[in-house]
Amino acid sequence: MPGGRTKRVPEPKLIFEKSRPGRIGCNVPRCDTPEVDLSKALGKTRAELDLPEVDELTLLRHFTNLSQINYGIETGFYPLGSCTMKYNPKVNEATARFQGFANLHPMQPEATIPGAFEILHGVQSMLCEITGFDHITLQPLAGAHGEMTCLMLIKAYFEARGESQRSVVLVPDSAHGTNPASAARCGYDVKSIPTDADGNTDLVALEKALAGEDGQKVAALMLTNPSTLGLFEPNIEKICNMVHAVGGQVFCDGANMNAMVGTTRPGDHGFDCMHLNLHKTFSTPHGGGGPGCGAIGLKDHLAPYQPVPVIRKEGENLVADYDRPLSIGRVAAFYGQFLMEVRAYTYLRAFGREHMADISRFSVLNANYVRARLKDVLPPAHNRPCMHECILTAEKYKKEHDVRALDISKRLIDYGFHPPTNYFPLIVPECLMIEPTETETKETLDEFCDAMISICHEAVENPDLLHDAPSTSVVGRLDETLAVKQLDVRWKRPQPVGV
Repeated sequence: MPGGRTKRVPEPKLIFEKSRPGRIGCNVPRCDTPEVDLSKALGKTRAELDLPEVDELTLLRHFTNLSQINYGIETGFYPLGSCTMKYNPKVNEATARFQGFANLHPMQPEATIPGAFEILHGVQSMLCEITGFDHITLQPLAGAHGEMTCLMLIKAYFEARGESQRSVVLVPDSAHGTNPASAARCGYDVKSIPTDADGNTDLVALEKALAGEDGQKVAALMLTNPSTLGLFEPNIEKICNMVHAVGGQVFCDGANMNAMVGTTRPGDHGFDCMHLNLHKTFSTPHGGGGPGCGAIGLKDHLAPYQPVPVIRKEGENLVADYDRPLSIGRVAAFYGQFLMEVRAYTYLRAFGREHMADISRFSVLNANYVRARLKDVLPPAHNRPCMHECILTAEKYKKEHDVRALDISKRLIDYGFHPPTNYFPLIVPECLMIEPTETETKETLDEFCDAMISICHEAVENPDLLHDAPSTSVVGRLDETLAVKQLDVRWKRPQPVGV
């Protein structure tokens, strides 16, 4: 079984270490443009550039072997909580490669790109219907960028109303780290709101933060729903009403929208604005495969301040509207990541209105299945049904066997799985945050749960197995603190002895 493997895979040599002087990987055609003297252009000769010299077969084997070491959504399950690492359907990539989309230039005349405008407007319209907001802009480039843009709009809104005294943003203690960072970046003071024993926003603490003169300083509350505890906030309408009663705005962090798609709409809960991660919820590539898209939804009262251009209908035509005197201006070059919108448009149309709710229903079902299978070895942080992700704690293994959540995750690598999110949210001790998404099968989830259960038994019977893990990967357990302080990621040619 995977857990029985103890022999580490040999560490592959770098391409520089395989280099031998004079070896050639390919013969290139004769240059049909004026030749360039490299030494003059770069200030170095080719030899001084110290490039690797290998034959074609060595080159092919080197990069093929590297690709087999990589872990990706097409090689295995990503249980990373709060990341929604779902499969990106290949049809999305096929449409993004259509020449009419892929070969567009962002500075083409508007008259030549009506199809692109139709895609953008189509995504905006569908997202408005899904979220319950009056307006969507697709310009922000990522989730945190969308958060910050929403706060910039809120700031512009209050400045236009002459309420510059609103200098405080309330952020729950279970929030994503980008929330307080975005607020601070916009010049706001951040005040934390605690979570109660049931995993909900502490209404008593919130009421105190909104009382009297303090309430008149509050610009906004940034709330993630479902929260980073994987729980839907049952008091959401009341919370929004409390903040609105003192004149504040309520921002929804949409990182966990996968739990609500087609089932419930944040705009109906009382939120004034929210950000969406197209690279999470709507299946455009995530992480290194990006780039991202941090679309934002707005209610009517914030719309005058949204970034330009605004893609809207004018009669029978779609236009890019720059005539917005109250706009905060651009937040990205041109209009964000157009090919991400093409992918999202394909995904949205594939599900359609009839099946959109399947996304949230199956993601919630999968998370609760994992939670139920693991509850005897890894108790949930809160004993209630979760949404799209389950938050478990390994605290008992730390107390009784000196095994931490990190040890469990490192051992999981030996079983062939990517680890879940560790130690987030920070308010849960020895936290493991697991998000299976709707795209994983029951068989995959069972294999993952079987591995986790086996590892938890190992933690009791042979904790050193976990302390020494991973034992089958190319690189073993690193001293992470030392790696941060003495980061070394660049190969340097060994110097001859005595030099």
